[in-house]
Amino acid sequence: MSNAPHLLAEDRPDFLRILDEALRDGSVLQALRAPGPHLNAEQLHTKAVLAAAEIASAAAAEYRHYVDLREALAVPGRDRAGTGPGATAGTGAGAPAGPNPALGEGAGLFPVLTTLAPLLAGGGGVILLLLGYSVRATYSDLALGHTLVTAGWVAVVIALAALLIGGAGLLLTARRDGASTPAGQDPQLHADLAEARRVWHTALRERAVIPYLLANLDSEPALSPQPGGRPVPPELLSPGYSSARYSSPGFSSPGVEGVTDPQGRRPRPAEFTGPGYTSPDFTGPDEV
Repeated sequence: MSNAPHLLAEDRPDFLRILDEALRDGSVLQALRAPGPHLNAEQLHTKAVLAAAEIASAAAAEYRHYVDLREALAVPGRDRAGTGPGATAGTGAGAPAGPNPALGEGAGLFPVLTTLAPLLAGGGGVILLLLGYSVRATYSDLALGHTLVTAGWVAVVIALAALLIGGAGLLLTARRDGASTPAGQDPQLHADLAEARRVWHTALRERAVIPYLLANLDSEPALSPQPGGRPVPPELLSPGYSSARYSSPGFSSPGVEGVTDPQGRRPRPAEFTGPGYTSPDFTGPDEV
C-alpha cells in the first residue's frame, strides 16, 4: 500500500481510524445489509485503503490548513507573527535564545526534602525499631528499649507523611505542566491546531470516506498488489478464502516383475543360505 501523496506518514493512522468509523456508520451498515450482490465490509476497506489519495483529496483544503498550523508549532519560537513576511530577525531560528524562566536554576529545597525525607526517616525508623525490640527482648527492665521503639515509630510516621506530601506535590506539578504550553509558543495556536484537526477529521469522514464507500458498494473488488507486482484475483480477497489446496500425484515404484536385463531376461530373486559351521575337534593331553 502506498501512502497518498498529500498524506504524511503521521496522518496515515488518522485516515485508517476514520475509515473504520465510517464502516460502522448507520448509512453504510444499512447499505451493507441490503440484499443483492455487493461488496462486503472487508472488501470496501481494502478498496478504500488503496484509493486513499483519491478519497483524501476531497478534504485537501482542511488538511492543508491543519498541516500549516502543525508546521508552525514544530519550529521553536515560531507563531503566526513569525510565519509572515514581516517577521523580524530576532524571532527567527538563528536568534540567540534568552533565559527561560520556566527551567529554573535547580530543583529547589522542597523537592529535595520530599525525596530524601521518606528514605532517611523510613530507614532510620526501621533500624530504631529493630534495636528497640531487641533491647526490650533482652533487657526488659531497661528504659532504653521503650525509648528506641517510640523513636522508631515516630520516624516511620514522619516518613509516611513526607511520602504523602511528595506524592501530592508530584501530582500538582504534573497537572500544572500538562495544562501549560511549551515556552515561546502561542497557547492560542495549540487550540487552533486541535480545532483544525477536528475539522479535517469531520470533512474527511462526511465529504470523503462515507460518500466513497456508498458509491463503490456495487463496484468490483480491488486488486491488492503483491510484492512481485502481480495483482491478486478478486476471489482471493473474499473473507472466506484461507489458502490454496494442492494434492500430490500418486507415485508408485515398479515391482520386480516389470524389470528385465538387456537380454530380456527377468532377474531371479536372490536366495541366501546360511553358512555351515562345524565345531573343531579337541583332543586331550593323553591322546597326544
